[in-house]
Amino acid sequence: MDPEKDIEQATARGRPFEQVEEPRPDDDDDRSSRSVARQRTNASSTNSALAPPLRLARSRSSARSQRSYHLQDGYTFHQDDDETAHSAKEAERSPSGDKDFEVRFDGDEDPYSPKNLPTWRKWVIVFIVSASSLCVTCASAMYTSTYRQLEVEFHVSRLGATVGLTTFVCGLGLGPMFLSPLSEFYGRRIIYICAFGMYLIWLIPCAVAPNIATMLVARFLDGLAGSAFLSVAGGTVGDMFRKDQLSAPMMIYTASPFVGPEVGPVVGGFINQFADWRWTFYVLIIWAGLQWILIVIFVPETYAPVLLRRKAQKLRKETGDQRWKAPIEVMDRSVLQTVLWSCIRPFQLLFFEPMCLNLCLLSAILLGILYLFFGAFAVVFQNNHNFNQWQTGLTFLGIFVGMIVGVSCDPLWRRRYIRLVEQNGGVSEPEYRLPPTILGAVIVPLSLLGFGWTTYSHVHWIVPVMFSAFFGLGNIFCFSGIFTFLVETYPLYAASALAANSFARSTFAAGFPLFGVQMYEKLGYQWASSLLAFIALAMTPFPFLFFKIGKRLRANSKFANPG
Repeated sequence: MDPEKDIEQATARGRPFEQVEEPRPDDDDDRSSRSVARQRTNASSTNSALAPPLRLARSRSSARSQRSYHLQDGYTFHQDDDETAHSAKEAERSPSGDKDFEVRFDGDEDPYSPKNLPTWRKWVIVFIVSASSLCVTCASAMYTSTYRQLEVEFHVSRLGATVGLTTFVCGLGLGPMFLSPLSEFYGRRIIYICAFGMYLIWLIPCAVAPNIATMLVARFLDGLAGSAFLSVAGGTVGDMFRKDQLSAPMMIYTASPFVGPEVGPVVGGFINQFADWRWTFYVLIIWAGLQWILIVIFVPETYAPVLLRRKAQKLRKETGDQRWKAPIEVMDRSVLQTVLWSCIRPFQLLFFEPMCLNLCLLSAILLGILYLFFGAFAVVFQNNHNFNQWQTGLTFLGIFVGMIVGVSCDPLWRRRYIRLVEQNGGVSEPEYRLPPTILGAVIVPLSLLGFGWTTYSHVHWIVPVMFSAFFGLGNIFCFSGIFTFLVETYPLYAASALAANSFARSTFAAGFPLFGVQMYEKLGYQWASSLLAFIALAMTPFPFLFFKIGKRLRANSKFANPG
């Protein structure tokens, strides 16, 4: 049996920021489930008396199980699987095939269901996990404001200081390869507490580093630990809300990883303008410490398979019947198998799937350019306009505004998607998710050209900042379309497709900053930006091409859904 395929068949697809009406459970079934739940609570220890109503509750339960695809930048995709289909898939895993004693949720009102949490607590959890993701991505960008002081204190070049950004992003890219599979076995809460605790701990050697070597190692381990909230936390949001309620909380969470790289230079620039560089990490330590305390106190376990395991354990204890099992307890896959497949499958898709390869390459180039700007903005605005460190950080607000506008445009793209589906007789195709990517792929090279050719000292600084806002807008358009297209094109391997995308983006984001400053100094601000625009322009036709012939390519694919 292929463990990765088995996992991903049971894992759900979904769409960021999208509202979908979910059928409400049948009232009669729901009342029956609640009645049976009361029977469980008050039942005697006699197995024969207790077993029939429990079987009835399970067979009539209208609860739905939910899995999530996790993407390390924060995007998470969800879909509720029909109970019957899910049961059939779990039966394949069960050695006994005995479904009479499979433990399930008795509707959303089941005390063990995360959807039964009070609304106020759900929103508290959303804000905590979103702020934790923001803390991690801010840490990647705030570091860039320390370059000048690090060069002096550690006697290193700008390139040597920049490697600290590279190692952190490498950690962000590698962490999800094993943290996401581990969360499927042990739950989300334990991963949050342990990983974010390690993230907090590894900030300390960054703050007290006596040399650059200590800084580089600590930054890598810090990114590795911090990646948990970029690869797992989106599932927590999806666990708690029904689909018709998911749009607003998921919008808040998914925006946080994109906001961090823009907020980081603003905060870091202010700190390093008026204080020692070590205060950059002291502030992060205080912030991360507060977040960790909030996680421990307020964020419960929400992963359904783990909660069902707890429910099964309680039933076995109350009834003395060892046949009660949660689906996770009868799976025939090991932790090692799951981790290995989570590392192998993404590369298969990159090597053998041209659509996956080219769209991953496009998104990787975009994120690489964004991280390259951490060094390029300092060169452009400090040399041309005599900006200090804090003012340079403020220039990233242009990209920030563009990304916020891009997120706000999502309802428009949803309407466009609905029209395409209606024109196709009500049948959805993965290619219908690509229109925002098509537009974004055009906006990005134009914005880079506009930015580059307005980087003259006699041109007001607001003009290149405005063009950078369009760059942020194009980024959001491209990312949202690519992520959803990959999920719908590779439904059985969506987690691997998204992992491939994450790996490609992390690789480029880690590498581009290493040559960005040198490129701008050697080629000049105008031609360096033009070179980036030409690279992005080379990828512009692919979203449109896949929109036109994607269905034909899917029909000949080994991994894709043929439609």
